[in-house]
Amino acid sequence: MSSFHLQIVTPDGLFYDGQAESLNLRAAQGGLTILPRHTNFVTTVGMGPAKVVLDGNARTAACIGGMLSVINGEVRLIATTFEWAEDIRLHGREDIDRERAKSALERAEAKLADASLSKEEHRLAESAKRRAQVRLSIPQA
Repeated sequence: MSSFHLQIVTPDGLFYDGQAESLNLRAAQGGLTILPRHTNFVTTVGMGPAKVVLDGNARTAACIGGMLSVINGEVRLIATTFEWAEDIRLHGREDIDRERAKSALERAEAKLADASLSKEEHRLAESAKRRAQVRLSIPQA
């Protein structure tokens, strides 16, 4: 199967650097799939599950914000957060992370119930709520 070079970079450094057959994620304007020979392209990345096919195996991740570029067949994803679902479970952190995400969701929803929030406070609480929802949407093993 045909592939392309994919780099995934987070604030912690280089997360992945290798060949991929496809990348599916949420761009700011909606769902997006990158396949080999994709046209040059740049977009902002939204929050949601990402699916990457590597050597015929699909891997799911939580991807939260960033930028994506496709330039001459080279794909670079610069993500604010990128967490492989199976790595979270493999390291035994899955229950802790899910509980933390549930707590974050509850805190954000409680904050959003406050009618006295400024526009900025409301925007930040909505963003926190969405991040928690993305983490909770990643399937469990």
